[in-house]
Amino acid sequence: MKMRRLGKNGLTVSAIGLGCMGMSWAYGAVDETEASATIERAVELGVNFFDSADVYGPFTNEILVGQALKRVRDRVVIATKFGNRRGADGRPIDPDGRPAYMREACDASLKRLGVDYIDLYYQHRVDRKTPIEETVGAMAELVRQGKVRFIGLSEASPRTIRRAHAVHPITALQSEYSLWTRDHEQEVIPTLRELGIGFVPYSPLGRGFLTGRIATPDQLEESDFRRHAPRFQRDNFNQNLRIVEGLKQMAAAKGVTPGQIALAWVMAQGDDIVPIPGTKRRQYLEENVAAAEVTLTADELRRLDQIAPRGATAGERYPEAAMRNIDR
Repeated sequence: MKMRRLGKNGLTVSAIGLGCMGMSWAYGAVDETEASATIERAVELGVNFFDSADVYGPFTNEILVGQALKRVRDRVVIATKFGNRRGADGRPIDPDGRPAYMREACDASLKRLGVDYIDLYYQHRVDRKTPIEETVGAMAELVRQGKVRFIGLSEASPRTIRRAHAVHPITALQSEYSLWTRDHEQEVIPTLRELGIGFVPYSPLGRGFLTGRIATPDQLEESDFRRHAPRFQRDNFNQNLRIVEGLKQMAAAKGVTPGQIALAWVMAQGDDIVPIPGTKRRQYLEENVAAAEVTLTADELRRLDQIAPRGATAGERYPEAAMRNIDR
């Protein structure tokens, strides 16, 4: 596995990471045995970057990840997140970036993961009620205490990133980025590069859509949150299939899969970008990891810009309530 450097603070990770959310939450039925085997297989393949969050489950994904990585703790980079809260009924509530809450959340994550420190700790969503300077100042204290090695943000605007970075070096921003989500190219990515901050795209496969394996929204389980996502509603879904058809044609000509083309495109956008495709099955993990060896020519990259130009995707990324928590 090739390695990439995230930011300029000394964090080096595998060129592809593993997003672990779907192993416990949001994508239908859960199989912890297969999920654990998938994490272990990822380590065998050279993946050392694993992503979780307290809200995944909620609270169960960190336990799963910590147990699966216990024997190789000194060889892996564990990232988790706080602040994207849910109430007792499971419904989302406002993001929480209060220092007191963040300290409690960090201690709880450390316990669930079964580790002495978190390698990369993100604020999952920006809390507009708490100045980012206060939140990041408290996160910096965790670094000084040895509970956290590096800090990051998720779905933060350029203005928030600059304010946060002025308090303590931000190592990485984690936000959605793929061929069907190119919102960050105009302002966010240039800001990150100016400041020396790495970029960790989640959902680089468009929540599985770009793999071409979802022919209709009806094949998704009732418990799969994508059934309620705007881009998976029938009219939008059918429009977005044009992107998948273009990927399938290129993949067939190249002898790879559409998902590998999509991942290779993300990785080709810069050596400071480390995608974390999520999966809960070894079969798809192996396919994703192999994408690190797929090289796209200049002509192929131009063709992909034509297949999926910025703004071409039909539908918002999340339902309206969730979009309100995106810092823009």
